[in-house]
Amino acid sequence: MEIHVGILGHSIEGAALCLREYAISCTAKGIAAHPDVSLDCIAIEHSMDDWRAGRHEAVRTRLALSVDRLAAAGADFFACPANTAHAALESPGPPLAVPGLHIIEEVADAAARQGYLKVGVLGTAFTMAGDGYRASLGRRGIEAVAPDADDFDAVHRMIFTDLVHGIVSPQTVSAFTRVIDRLAGRGCDAVALAFTEIPLAVNADTSPLPILDSCRLLAEAAADVALQARPLPHWRGGPANAD
Repeated sequence: MEIHVGILGHSIEGAALCLREYAISCTAKGIAAHPDVSLDCIAIEHSMDDWRAGRHEAVRTRLALSVDRLAAAGADFFACPANTAHAALESPGPPLAVPGLHIIEEVADAAARQGYLKVGVLGTAFTMAGDGYRASLGRRGIEAVAPDADDFDAVHRMIFTDLVHGIVSPQTVSAFTRVIDRLAGRGCDAVALAFTEIPLAVNADTSPLPILDSCRLLAEAAADVALQARPLPHWRGGPANAD
């Protein structure tokens, strides 16, 4: 039986990048005719007031609608290339229509495999201040480190003024490089690109630290599931370590 992949988007640039990385991963594994994939994305702009107000369950309702539509399209599981969205997906609610991969768990597993001990986390303010990375990395004995206050604000601002719109200027690239360099100065041995558009501005050649690219790691995991190199996931929302 062929496995059908669903990509649950929360911002279009990250969803598109995940789709591309999925195809690249299949090709790298020698599979030209990749398993079927469907993508559904309700614009993040519809959820920004709820994010700012901390209304995670309202965001979860929109994301659950996308999961329903992916299930109706035939998807056997979903991959959500949006770190921020996982705080909403972990909030209380009925089980999602199909199971999903958990992007933060994929990054944390990669960090553990590579032996990192102190990982800087770059993402939205909701992700950097949230418990997701601290909890997932912490369960593996790895410390999660957010940027200092000025860099924290700058990263969040660049994400929403530039990256979600696909805008990448030399100034943005330089700013991210400086932020990562300061994380290295605080003892970090890797940095998690915990917003899936950040790879538009940061890559292994420009980063002062080894990168954990959440978008690529999730896409590779989705390809492995689709190609039946690993089992279907079981997570249907709620706490990441519930199962």
